Amino acid sequence: MKYDALIVIDMQTALVNAHPYNEAGVLAGIRSLLERCRASGVPVIYVCHDGGPGDELELGSPGWQVATPIAPEPGEKRFDKHFNSAFRQTGLHEYLQQMNAKQLILCGMQTEYCFDVSCKVAFELGYEATIARGTTTTFDNDFATARDLTRYYEEKIWANRYAQVLELNEVLSRLKGNESS
Repeated sequence: MKYDALIVIDMQTALVNAHPYNEAGVLAGIRSLLERCRASGVPVIYVCHDGGPGDELELGSPGWQVATPIAPEPGEKRFDKHFNSAFRQTGLHEYLQQMNAKQLILCGMQTEYCFDVSCKVAFELGYEATIARGTTTTFDNDFATARDLTRYYEEKIWANRYAQVLELNEVLSRLKGNESS
């Protein structure tokens, strides 16, 4: 399998510092994806939410920055968004079209908000998305635990509908196919 881009969604300092579900595991999984993609020449793209003036995710604020353990390297592309979709009015779709990208790996947060919307919009735009289990996260809410939400979306919403949901090791193994090109 040849992947065209890794898209990291909303893994920003303010959100990660709030300690989402499986924080250490998700960061480690995303770090593994980043390392393999960079080694394989797969472009890494970050999408970050700008919550506007006074928000903890205000553009340029400390909370808006990508979390340190998975920070961008020089030259990696970043898109800022004002909506739940990584694609709405961000330029991401146009950028991916210029790259002739079709096969995407998606990771990040929040499972049931921006990540879910971005996954579904990617599908609607014709991209084939892959999600590695354990590389999305969210928070507990009044209706469900973050663990249950993440499992539900991986198994019942995204899998075989909007994306392939695979074990992390399988995605890492498939990325080796990019190394030989």
